[in-house]
Amino acid sequence: MTTPLNVPDSHERWSPRLWGTLLVLCAAMFLDALDVSMVGVALPSIADDLGLTTSTLQWIVSGYILGYGGLLLLGGRAADLLGRRQVFLVALGVFALASLLGGFVDSGPLLIASRFIKGLSAAFTAPAGLSIITTTFKEGPQRNRALSIYTTCAATGFSMGLVLSGLLTQLSWRWTMLLPAPIALIALIAGLKLIPHSEREDTHRGYDLPGAVTGTAAMLLLVFTVVQAPEAGWTSARTLLSFLAVAVLLTVFVTIERRTANPLIRLTVLRSGSQVRAQLGAAAFFGSYVGFQFLVTQYMQSLLGWSALETALAFLPAGVLVALSSTKIGDVVDRFGTPRVIAAGFTFLVVGYALFLRITLTPSYAVVILPSMLLLGAACALTFPSLNIQATNGVDDDEQGMVSGLLNTSIQVGGAIFLAVVTAVITAHGSGDGSRQAVLDSYRPGLVVVTAVAFAGLLVTLTGLRRRRPVQHTVLVASSEMDRAAEMDRAAETGARETAGAQKVSARD
Repeated sequence: MTTPLNVPDSHERWSPRLWGTLLVLCAAMFLDALDVSMVGVALPSIADDLGLTTSTLQWIVSGYILGYGGLLLLGGRAADLLGRRQVFLVALGVFALASLLGGFVDSGPLLIASRFIKGLSAAFTAPAGLSIITTTFKEGPQRNRALSIYTTCAATGFSMGLVLSGLLTQLSWRWTMLLPAPIALIALIAGLKLIPHSEREDTHRGYDLPGAVTGTAAMLLLVFTVVQAPEAGWTSARTLLSFLAVAVLLTVFVTIERRTANPLIRLTVLRSGSQVRAQLGAAAFFGSYVGFQFLVTQYMQSLLGWSALETALAFLPAGVLVALSSTKIGDVVDRFGTPRVIAAGFTFLVVGYALFLRITLTPSYAVVILPSMLLLGAACALTFPSLNIQATNGVDDDEQGMVSGLLNTSIQVGGAIFLAVVTAVITAHGSGDGSRQAVLDSYRPGLVVVTAVAFAGLLVTLTGLRRRRPVQHTVLVASSEMDRAAEMDRAAETGARETAGAQKVSARD
């Protein structure tokens, strides 16, 4: 368990060390999001410099997703078993080294290998960092505030990555690979001093090696299959056989987890409706946004002829809105609860996507694009922190890493699946005459899919908005205790009167 840092019980000020710990964890989350968004804009320059084909170029992105999404379950449980601080710091060091490697390689395979290693290290830093927060900050207002700041750093990193990549790529694509290295190194040095020491979980029953092998293999194969499906064909023998193998591996994994004494994932955690809604909501939220961002980037650069920097600046209002609201979302969650806040966020998300369907070949940014960006910024600010809070609330400290890994797996797998679906839909509707209008028409069904995924997330969230009566229950309990207290007082008064009477009688005698 992580050693507490004297976290205040209410809204008192946090100590400098507590702030320092949170900032180190936020830096790692910031780097994960920054790295994902920066590489996209640099791909054309990488292809020209290294002479890469389109299929090889795809793996610069897919390699990171494969390492990240495939190993999150293992990374989350490793944080619980081996110590959160140790796992976080080691993985952060590996991330820094892989960033240096990616900046100096001179071949496609080496660059892809560095991206896979970075994704692998992020698969350990993300759940370890989240579980350090949830075990350091007490459940309630303090944790909600910390998580709102933490998750906001992800959205800020993603937005800044788009802008920075547009600037750095003009110098060299290598700077986009090298930039995370010094930031990770500074965070590592600070983390060695600030992050509290954590204890390993008692593992006298042994590690779940069969579960780790089958679970990791299933996630790796699932992500690989989804990423390759648009190119190989969703109904091709290769894709269908891969999905069948994933189903077999998952079946074996579930069987192992149900029978082992020390499972990688305690399946009973998914009996909680709140937990399931958080996992499904995370997949729908991130999946829809990744698909939307892919579509909009293609639309702005390919059809409108905007530069990479202009495209990045178009997304900037959403990131600014998220950054400005970071410290307030925790209070909003405290007042309204995660289900209502998530439902509001998904509502903004659906409306923002739907409004973007108005795009034309000559759109007005202020009238057509900006409203969607502002709604998406509000949606990210409300939804992402609330999903993290809902997933980690009520979970024992020794399972926070497990739940964090599960949540991040839902995010990454959801992103991979829905991006592949959106890509397939665009491809299926792209058999027109090749004109700009035909290309635009092929984008609209993709936007409809994105909107539908977000709407499905909203429906899932709405199932958790049942009428609860916590106040009434509390009043009844309090009333019962008051009645017992009053009864005890009356009994005490009666006893006192009887004692006093007995003393008087004794005195007369």
